[in-house]
Amino acid sequence: MNSAASDPDPASAPVPALPETAAWLELDRQLCFALYSASLAMTKRYRPLLDALGLTYPQYLVMLVLWERDGLGVGELGERLSLDSGTLTPLLRRLEGAGLLERHRSRDDERRVTVVLSAAGQALKARAGEIPRRIAASTGCSLDELAALRDELARLRTALLQSPPGPRAAP
Repeated sequence: MNSAASDPDPASAPVPALPETAAWLELDRQLCFALYSASLAMTKRYRPLLDALGLTYPQYLVMLVLWERDGLGVGELGERLSLDSGTLTPLLRRLEGAGLLERHRSRDDERRVTVVLSAAGQALKARAGEIPRRIAASTGCSLDELAALRDELARLRTALLQSPPGPRAAP
């Protein structure tokens, strides 16, 4: 088979060599740790703001999606948040228990459940309106810098989701 005519297998593509390989195993050089620790810091910064609304961070994300587009199916909501139904269902149950949303089974297809904001859930949006400004102010970054960082992280997420998994490490 002519390898020039076929697509190369990305999993077998050579991995670029890093200078000073041992140094690249230092924690502070790890992109994954920088992302992880920044995520922890961000979630910690959100906590007092969301406590005032009676929401956890994952619940806040659900509400953001529903404030954007009310009446989504559970599957669409999970897809938008990158959450599986096993994680999403308990979140929705707690939000429903708090009176912020309602879940309705479709008459046409009992497997389809639609999520609709209640009046209290819709009203909560006004109280949450100050959160993005307060978070932005706490970063020390300009709005343009934050937008560029968000866009770059979205690009990174897309690239990671589209790339094939690498070979397993030797035991």
